[in-house]
Amino acid sequence: MRYVQTLLLGLSNKNIERGRFPILRNMDPSQAAASGGNSMIISQSTDASPMDSSATTAATPIDDPKQNLTQVINSIQKTLGILHQLYLTISSYNVASQLPLLQRMNNLVLELDNMTRLAEKCTIQVPMEVLNLIDDGKNPDEFTRDMLNGCIAKNQITKGKTDTFKNLRKHLLDELEQAFPDEVEAYREIRAASAAVSYT
Repeated sequence: MRYVQTLLLGLSNKNIERGRFPILRNMDPSQAAASGGNSMIISQSTDASPMDSSATTAATPIDDPKQNLTQVINSIQKTLGILHQLYLTISSYNVASQLPLLQRMNNLVLELDNMTRLAEKCTIQVPMEVLNLIDDGKNPDEFTRDMLNGCIAKNQITKGKTDTFKNLRKHLLDELEQAFPDEVEAYREIRAASAAVSYT
């Protein structure tokens, strides 16, 4: 178990170099014997690397935002799957689990690097409120619902102000027509002429 802790410390101390583990490549036979007698040192996983599936994609630039987002989502799902496998391997760790553990750690590093490169091409902005809702364990759809309710409320307020100004204008015209009927009639003719010109 101490060897597993050493590997994890190597990850946290940024000892990962291009998907390989220097702590593994520099391990001498005595350290390998102390770790359980398995002196096999790997620099790449013998399993299908997560980078293999995206090698063709990375070589061909893609400008479709939806496809970029789909690739990021797939990479996140792969990373979660690898983390789950790592959890199962570490929770029941023994000498025979050393090679699968190292392979999955290599795959995790490669997939995280792949995710970072894919995320650079994804320009979709996520509101911080959505992330806060997710952190609080709430449904992110609540953000959409709150935004719609806020827009409806603001629309009702704006409509109320517009109706109020219309009523005020009508009331002022009625009052002015009683005091200055000729001027109001001329004003209405000018308004009608302006409206006719704007429609032509």
